[in-house]
Amino acid sequence: MDEKELEVLKIIEENARLDTATIAKMVDLHEAEVRKVLNKLEEKKVILSYAAVVDWSKVHDREGVTAMIDVKVTPQRGVGFDEVAGRIYRFPEVKALYLMSGAYDLSVVIEGQTMSEIARFVSDKLSTLESVISTTTHFQLKTYKHDGVIFEEEEKDDKRIVVSP
Repeated sequence: MDEKELEVLKIIEENARLDTATIAKMVDLHEAEVRKVLNKLEEKKVILSYAAVVDWSKVHDREGVTAMIDVKVTPQRGVGFDEVAGRIYRFPEVKALYLMSGAYDLSVVIEGQTMSEIARFVSDKLSTLESVISTTTHFQLKTYKHDGVIFEEEEKDDKRIVVSP
């Protein structure tokens, strides 16, 4: 991958809504070259998706529940963690899945409408998988920053206390 391709990737990772003409100016390429780079990166599955970061807490009646679940599993001979990971990421509730180092093997991020719905997912689907030894569920209470985007930056008062000598 050359430097111009890396520049284009960094730009669209920051703001995927930029049009190709704007990106072309930013990286000093012709617009057709930028389109060619983007098509190539999409075909090679380097660019997997273009997505918006949404603050669902500001959408009336649309706020759900997000949980991060630590999962301890028994790796399978010959395939390690990949087989059980494949079974887990196919569940529609699963938004992200990571192989981790440390006390747990997998970190699963799921979304649901209620805590009960997430509890049912864990008890009925996740914990019943043959390789799963244990789970620990953490419910997300508030989002401060996601994918590099700060959700609500605190307004700081510019009041200063001046002490006279």
